[in-house]
Amino acid sequence: MAIITIARELAALGEEVARELSRVTNYKLIDREYLEKRLTEYGLDADKREKYDEKKPGFWASLSQERDDYLHFLKAALFEETSGGECIVVGRGGAAIFKSVPSLISVKLVAPLALRIERVMKSYGCDERHALQIVEESDHNRIGFHKYFFSVDWLDPRSYDLTLNSSKMEGAQAAKIIDDFRKVVVDKSREEAGKRRLAELLLGQRVVTEIVYAKKVPVHFLEAAADGSRVVLHGVANTQAAIDSALAAARSVPGVGEAESAIQVVQEFTVMP
Repeated sequence: MAIITIARELAALGEEVARELSRVTNYKLIDREYLEKRLTEYGLDADKREKYDEKKPGFWASLSQERDDYLHFLKAALFEETSGGECIVVGRGGAAIFKSVPSLISVKLVAPLALRIERVMKSYGCDERHALQIVEESDHNRIGFHKYFFSVDWLDPRSYDLTLNSSKMEGAQAAKIIDDFRKVVVDKSREEAGKRRLAELLLGQRVVTEIVYAKKVPVHFLEAAADGSRVVLHGVANTQAAIDSALAAARSVPGVGEAESAIQVVQEFTVMP
């Protein structure tokens, strides 16, 4: 029961490898199209998603509540969809989002710049100069997205368990290498530990959903760290009354046995709408 995340440079065959890996493993494929449907169900329309999806938001967008909404519902969708394990997550900071899961296999697909440009020229029907601009913009966006939302270096190979150069292999070969790696690394103990951790991540996100979006308690930057059925709340609030309301809401979520607060009180704290 592994969770496989695939980061990829543009034109490094990431999507192709993910589809083939899903076919050979029978794992659920969670790609852009799949996530767009889920995020739409949460109320994030195309305009809102476009500001943040695998890119660093502009200045005003970075100060907006929509930024927090995007990240929250991205995590909510991913934790819901992967709660049963056996999933492949393409992009969207998956390696960072699931880094605490023992059964995680994080992979990155890369390719030489010249080959990427050649592939983009064929795919987009453009000249070499335009292809280079497309590649550079994609890299810039993905670097910014990971740094802004997760404080990680997308280029750092230490962020991944396995890095594959797609100039050396076809999609089917890469998928086989990843699957073989999974079989070696993810044993029964990691599977069980991964299952427990995924349940904790899902519980924590459900607590945040209940407090911020269902009960609309004014706690900013709220995170709920779950350890088994025990949940600790972190964030910023204006009043003790808000903290008390947040704790009451947390305790009402099924699966929560104990809730504690590490929320800081900061008077006159505001976030742009």
